[in-house]
Amino acid sequence: MLYILVYLAGLFSGFINVIAGGGSLITLPVLNLLGLPIDIANGTNRIGIIFQNITATTKFRKSDVLDLKRAIFLSIPATLGALVGANIVVNIDRALLKSIVGFILIIMSIFLIWKPDIWTKERKVKKNNILSFIVFFLIGIYGGFIQAGVGFFLMSALVLLEGYDLVKTNAIKVFLVLIYTLFAFIVFALNNQVNYLAGFVLALGSISGGYLGSSFSIKKGSKWIQRILFVILIIIGIYYIFNALNK
Repeated sequence: MLYILVYLAGLFSGFINVIAGGGSLITLPVLNLLGLPIDIANGTNRIGIIFQNITATTKFRKSDVLDLKRAIFLSIPATLGALVGANIVVNIDRALLKSIVGFILIIMSIFLIWKPDIWTKERKVKKNNILSFIVFFLIGIYGGFIQAGVGFFLMSALVLLEGYDLVKTNAIKVFLVLIYTLFAFIVFALNNQVNYLAGFVLALGSISGGYLGSSFSIKKGSKWIQRILFVILIIIGIYYIFNALNK
């Protein structure tokens, strides 16, 4: 019965992660219910993320909405940053950081309504490779040591800095997360922090969710993604703030 719950968690998180983010808030508690310690659950969760993003990246690529050349370039600083972030000791209170992230996510949701055209329409911008490298490197560092909310920051950078609409943003985001997570998974695997049976079940659900999420993005377009993103940003922003205040 619990494995059915793991599959459903993978399905729903795969859908949510591809469209917006925050799916790990669903899968990690379910993996804990299965009896996995938090470190094992965290490592196991990466299997689902890898497979949902392989599926979504393939779907986006076939639909010709993935700017692969740019995605490969941006994956370099993001991955380097993630490796740095995973190996540094950050002298900051995690609860404080999560509350700050929560406020940022809520501000981002307001910006979604205040400047909707920036998110729903692709803009021609002069790409600054040096600035992009620095920004995605910093996002990678953040993701490397805390992970929470990194997908939303990737989306913001891709829209505001790179000029993509939300459909193309999602296509590049899932590619970046795929590359980023492959390296992270190797670290977890080498440290025996992966339950492969639970990960396999999670992957089955995540593949379905990733396919449905990418299909939804392509079919419904940026306006629907914007609406869903707004709701998720509010919910997760509030969750992070209250979670931080209660610790």
